[in-house]
Amino acid sequence: MKSIYTVPNILTACRFAIVPVLLFMLQPDRGNVVALAAFFLFLSGALTDLADGYLARKYGIESVLGKLMDPLADKMLVATPLIMLIPMGRIPAWVSLLIISRELAVTGLRGLAAASGIVVSASGLGKIKSVFQYTALCILIFPLGLLPLPFLHDLGRIILYVSLLLTLWSGFDYFVRLKNIYLTSAPDA
Repeated sequence: MKSIYTVPNILTACRFAIVPVLLFMLQPDRGNVVALAAFFLFLSGALTDLADGYLARKYGIESVLGKLMDPLADKMLVATPLIMLIPMGRIPAWVSLLIISRELAVTGLRGLAAASGIVVSASGLGKIKSVFQYTALCILIFPLGLLPLPFLHDLGRIILYVSLLLTLWSGFDYFVRLKNIYLTSAPDA
C-alpha cells in the first residue's frame, strides 16, 4: 500500500490550508502589510500547484488521492480571491461567475467520466489557463500603495480577461475531448 504522505499530497494539503487564511486576509481595508502577506501566500499556493504534479510524475508517486484532491485544491485556491476581490472592485462579479462555473462544470464532467472508467487528462491549454489565472490574481491581490505603478490592477484585469477566454476555451475543449472519447468508446448500436 502506497503512503498518502508524499510531498505532492502534502503540497496539495497546504493549498487547502491556505484558503481559510486567504479568506481572512482578503477583506477590504486590511492594509498593505496584510495584503502583501496575502500576495505571498497566494503566490506560494500557486507555486505548489505547479510543483506537486511535476514531482508526482517525476518520482512516480502519483496517487488516487492526489488525482482527486489536487484539482479540488486548485479550484478552491483560485475561487477564493475571485470571490473576495469582488467587493474591493478589483474583479467584476460576472468574470468570477463565468470562471467558477466553468471549473464546476469541468469537475462535474470529470466525475461523470471517472464513473464510466474514462480519464480525460488535463490539456496544455488548461495548464496555460491556470498560469494566466494565477498571474492575474497575484497582480490583483498585490497592494497598489507599495509600488509607484497605478496601472498595476488594470494590467491584472487585462490578464484576467485573457485567462477568462482561455478558461472558456479550455472548458469547451475539455467537453469536446470527452465527447470524442465517449463516441469512440461506445459500443456500436
